[in-house]
Amino acid sequence: MTHPILLLGCLIVIYFCGSQAENAFSQYWEEHIGLPLPPHWLTAKASPLSLHQIEMFMKLIEKNELSSHLHSFCKQANVACSTNTLVKNTMNDTTLPPIAQWNADRVVYEHSPKDIPLSVASQGGLPFFRESMVKEGSVMLVPDLRDPVSFRSFLPRPLASKIPFSIAQIDELKKKFGVVDESNMDEYIKATVETCKKSPIQGEQYTCVTSAEDLIDFVVEKLGHHIHIWSTGSVEGSYENVTIGAVKLIYENLSEPLVICHSQPFPFQVYFCHIFHKVKIYVVNIHARKKVNHVIMACHYDTSIWSPNHHAFKMLGFGPGLIEICHWINANVIVWTKTLG
Repeated sequence: MTHPILLLGCLIVIYFCGSQAENAFSQYWEEHIGLPLPPHWLTAKASPLSLHQIEMFMKLIEKNELSSHLHSFCKQANVACSTNTLVKNTMNDTTLPPIAQWNADRVVYEHSPKDIPLSVASQGGLPFFRESMVKEGSVMLVPDLRDPVSFRSFLPRPLASKIPFSIAQIDELKKKFGVVDESNMDEYIKATVETCKKSPIQGEQYTCVTSAEDLIDFVVEKLGHHIHIWSTGSVEGSYENVTIGAVKLIYENLSEPLVICHSQPFPFQVYFCHIFHKVKIYVVNIHARKKVNHVIMACHYDTSIWSPNHHAFKMLGFGPGLIEICHWINANVIVWTKTLG
């Protein structure tokens, strides 16, 4: 039987380690972003590792001994290793169908020739639509808003910088995390690294961030220090015919870029952050079966360089540059905009 004092001591250590990590992230945020505190859901993604733990695992990586301490590392860092497939197998709401597995066949809204797959709400409803279709009082079938990838934390920047992240180093990366060939994790790692390292077409700007600090630095570099951050409230309304409530335009400056960051399947939290131009952002109240959800909607007004074979054009007709294309922003996707005025 565990001694109560020993158990209490362990809980205190865990609490203060987590608190220390959150405070470090919040401090970095406050030093770079013109907002008082990061959203709680983003703070929750900060690495739970303490400074002591970071130093300890850094030494193991430098000595190439991390593999012998993999279970401890993955548990303490809240990252996925070995046979962990990353895919959510169960949900709190068991009335929803099984979540769609992340794979290369997922519907995308990228306009690059390879149509890189991203986490756009797609299964079970209308993934793309016209702006005029979203009116208060109308009824729409909402797709699956869930993130297909289970929750993981960022690695601290010092640790993330030690993890190989290139196509040539995939085998080394898999070895560090105990990933076997032809497993789900093997496919996810390859797909994410290929997505992140693909050659951009003319005019494209994007990056993959592997730490919370890198995420903040990229957004500040592209948008400045004074920004807003937006995300969908919850997954309520997925697979439902919902009634559209209030539709509020929250960003309409088509002359200024914005950044949309999509979570990628990987052992730790990685975001693919893409700069978009001529995009309007709305927050839409959808009246779902259980409660009202506040869902972010993005409408792309410049589709001129999108592929003519894009799924949106097949659904809605027309072609590149002729219409705007809108879609819901699903869970775990971050939208960053400049503060206007």
